[in-house]
Amino acid sequence: MAPKSKISRTRNIGIVAHIDAGKTTVSERILFYTGKSYKMGEVHDGEAVMDWMPQEQERGITITSAVTTCTWKNTEIHIIDTPGHVDFTIEVERSLRVLDGAVVVFCAVGGVEPQSETVWHQADKYEVPKVAFINKMDRIGADYFHVIHMMSERFRSTPVPIQIPVGSEDTFRGVIDLINRKLLIWDEGSQGAEYTTSEMPEEFADAAAHERGKMIETLADYDDDLAEQYLAGEELSAAQINSALRKATIALKIVPVLCGAALRNKGIQPVLDAVINYLPSPEDIPPVTGINPKTKQEEVRHSSDKEPLAALAFKIMLDEGRKLTYLRIYSGQISANDEVYNVVKKKKEKVARLLRMHANKRERIDKAVAGELVAVLGLKETTTGDTLCDEAHPIILEQIEFYEPVISQAIEAKTPADQEKLAQALIKLTDEDPTLRVKYEDETAQTVISGMGELHLEIIVDRLRREFNARVNVGRPRVVYRETIQKQIEIESVFEKELGEKKHFGQVRVELVPRKRGMGNEIVNQLSEEIIPVEYHEAIEEGLREAMMSGVLNSYPVIDVSVRLIGGAYRDGESSMQGYKIAAATAFRDGCLTADPVMLEPIMMVDIITPSEFMGDVIGDINARRGEIQAVNPKGPVSEIKAKVPLKAMFGYSTDLRSATQGRAVFTMIFEEYNKA
Repeated sequence: MAPKSKISRTRNIGIVAHIDAGKTTVSERILFYTGKSYKMGEVHDGEAVMDWMPQEQERGITITSAVTTCTWKNTEIHIIDTPGHVDFTIEVERSLRVLDGAVVVFCAVGGVEPQSETVWHQADKYEVPKVAFINKMDRIGADYFHVIHMMSERFRSTPVPIQIPVGSEDTFRGVIDLINRKLLIWDEGSQGAEYTTSEMPEEFADAAAHERGKMIETLADYDDDLAEQYLAGEELSAAQINSALRKATIALKIVPVLCGAALRNKGIQPVLDAVINYLPSPEDIPPVTGINPKTKQEEVRHSSDKEPLAALAFKIMLDEGRKLTYLRIYSGQISANDEVYNVVKKKKEKVARLLRMHANKRERIDKAVAGELVAVLGLKETTTGDTLCDEAHPIILEQIEFYEPVISQAIEAKTPADQEKLAQALIKLTDEDPTLRVKYEDETAQTVISGMGELHLEIIVDRLRREFNARVNVGRPRVVYRETIQKQIEIESVFEKELGEKKHFGQVRVELVPRKRGMGNEIVNQLSEEIIPVEYHEAIEEGLREAMMSGVLNSYPVIDVSVRLIGGAYRDGESSMQGYKIAAATAFRDGCLTADPVMLEPIMMVDIITPSEFMGDVIGDINARRGEIQAVNPKGPVSEIKAKVPLKAMFGYSTDLRSATQGRAVFTMIFEEYNKA
């Protein structure tokens, strides 16, 4: 057999899950067994390698996605450990955008939790093949088959167990490998680095034969050769089963399921084997497509170092004050000191250094090729979502979608000396985090930061104080409202003024039409060149776009309005860009005033999991907050409650929920829609 190419021996995977399912613990074990760490870090001791920010160590949660590289069985694995908390959804989104596969971790007790559904659907959106690992098999209430049943009910792909647990809760000692019909038991003494493989005990023969039969039947649906042999009653080899599993996993038809207890060091090595056996290398995934900015045609780049360069910047991070840009190289290669072209910003950039990252340690490398995830020092203009390519072969890869912030907070520097630090720090933080917005409000002379949730803003403020030594005072969190109109209207506006010796004229007629919630704004240009020459159209649209930024009721952005440009007038020698821009903005504002304007507030989808005995209290509290209960799902000792609640009523909810349920309920909330306030 010919030696395999380097690309085929590369895996880019993410570890994703609900908060607290044990992602970081799984990552730490992987680093230990692949020889990257000398001792195992524990999240609860604040010593995990991947959670290296002080804010992560104190709270025991992951905030930024750390990238690291390790080697297992001659395969190079690039791993991104992503956050599970809903406030940091963007970190998961942008990681999945550049990954080829994912390990989804579930808790054997909690099963499919709200946030694990969110990350699963995000992975589906980017068509990322998955392997599932059911963790915490040693915990009281662990139920492997119940979690698999929940997965098959909630997700489109079919979960296929390739292992069954031996024992459960405090008697959990290992797993049965259904493919090879072997028993795997981990050695307590070696911290799980050693495990023994032995013949399967007789008492498991029936259960294993039943599950193995089900596995092969499922695979037979997707693999004709395997189906023929199976129906003819022939014995299938492990290699044939693995090959069928790989094909069906990469085709997004099935998800292989494994189990273990990461904290007890059991079950991790088979997950690494599954990553190599079933998840795709950069060669196995469809080539990436993008748009050529010159021809506007779609072009394809194959995962090969022979093709022209195409790389996506998916994350910016500050490290000791220097800007690190994380890249996924889709095609071509990149070397230290190369010049690359940022096609989005239309600027050339110089690669000062190339680094292979190991969480927050690094190793300098001279070149990187298609299929790799690397970090680059020296890029000044590049931001998240930009494409870097070869200037002779430009291509723009699909950009990453960002979420709109729903909560804001005023901050101010304590002293003039802090003001300078604060301004610098906010520039750096917005570079790093595309869901953080910063706006200076002239009326109140305050700086307002907006983000995805209370925890998100709390961590930003914490970082301002710690990393940047900017002492700040913080206002109360405020809701980010929107405005819209409720009726259709036609209006004309004329602007005529002499400004410094020159006459400025503009006359614009528009029709404003309310749109359905969530459809966004649109500008429909129906002007003919005879009415207003084409060179002024851009100025008119710009005037409208600026006017949409602040509405007529309380200066909040206006959403869900269709503006049709239907008429106006032109005067030779007097018409000007400025004139049309002001006329358009005035027409929009006056139109909004007469079109029955209304305030909209953000409504959140809140998902609460509470012990059943507190269900009545929790529902009563949601009703008191103007919430609408959408569904109540009893799941034995716990119940799941889904409700739509105005964000304004959710401030401080975590404290209230804890005190109402003796600290035993958990909740997640995610933006759902804007509705009338």
